[in-house]
Amino acid sequence: MNAPVASPPGQPVPTGSFRWEPEEDDVLLCRAVREETHDVKTFVFAPRNARQFAFLSGQFLTFEFEIGGETIHRCYTISSAPTRPDTVSITVKRVPGGPVSNWLHDHFRPGMMLRATVPMGDFTWSGMKAPKYLFLSGGSGVTPMMSMTRSSYDLALVADIAFVHAARTPADIVFRDELEMMGRRNRSIRPTFVVEADSPAETWTGYRGRLDEAKLSAICPDFRERVVFVCGPAPFMTAVRAMLQAAGFDMARYHQESFDFSELAASEQAEIADAQGAIDSTARVFQLDFAKSRRMVECPEGMTVLEAARRAGLRLPSSCSKGLCGTCKSKLTSGSVDMKHGGGIRQREIDAGMALLCCSRPLSDLVIER
Repeated sequence: MNAPVASPPGQPVPTGSFRWEPEEDDVLLCRAVREETHDVKTFVFAPRNARQFAFLSGQFLTFEFEIGGETIHRCYTISSAPTRPDTVSITVKRVPGGPVSNWLHDHFRPGMMLRATVPMGDFTWSGMKAPKYLFLSGGSGVTPMMSMTRSSYDLALVADIAFVHAARTPADIVFRDELEMMGRRNRSIRPTFVVEADSPAETWTGYRGRLDEAKLSAICPDFRERVVFVCGPAPFMTAVRAMLQAAGFDMARYHQESFDFSELAASEQAEIADAQGAIDSTARVFQLDFAKSRRMVECPEGMTVLEAARRAGLRLPSSCSKGLCGTCKSKLTSGSVDMKHGGGIRQREIDAGMALLCCSRPLSDLVIER
């Protein structure tokens, strides 16, 4: 007899005054800070007033940080499950030179507060009815899959989850104890870890090296029959995608986190977009004055502010490039733009002169507080 097909959890939507509405009060209170590994911490938040969160496993929050006199926006995937709506958690890896991750690890404590936007993103299994899933994660990319797995565990779903997580050493495996516990108590959840090297306190006896087709076939022989979710550093996701394509996997069942939530390390080289073709010499060119950086950039009519800045070698924070996440939110002190966003900015912010640079095209010369 075939096992019933389980539908992963949808969004538990609190009604009326019980649902957290960031348009009414966007401040979240930190309730707890938990150390996951030597360089990874989980931060647990709750609304200041009695409210509940409504989100889908795999979605993210955009937070506003005031660090060193500068306002910085960063996206973090929710690691907690929507089945426990009274709090919401993010899990953050310390990145060398990363202004936000280091500030969170070194200074952020229970009782402190941050502003956040409504949960967003479509990297989720909500509404799917597949009987078997394969989660492939690397490093801190474990967070969206952890939210999905926690939901499955809480609801005792019969969906078969093969969860393969890659880490540098045993000491770097995030959520190791909890994943092993869920695997022991729910046989539909099967976590497996692949590490590259031993840690000082543990000699690894499991799968070693980089994840490849041979290891994946040994861990999950029926991987070609599953719906696959992948999240991790960009090189990890690129390698996994190429591996699955070479193995004949049906990429219609492949889902990959499309945003880059990594910190912007101070040592990173500027990411300069290559010019694609000649710019029409008859097009109008606007002057972009980045006040804090003391840089003047030319932006041809029709080009976004973010693209013009990158072509000029100016590195600005961004993640989605679709007007969704709010990472590139900036104050315009002069000028106007045509902004077609996807929900990453609120009307009151627009009224206050804020704009998302990734989806804003100048209509005049601009002065930008960056």
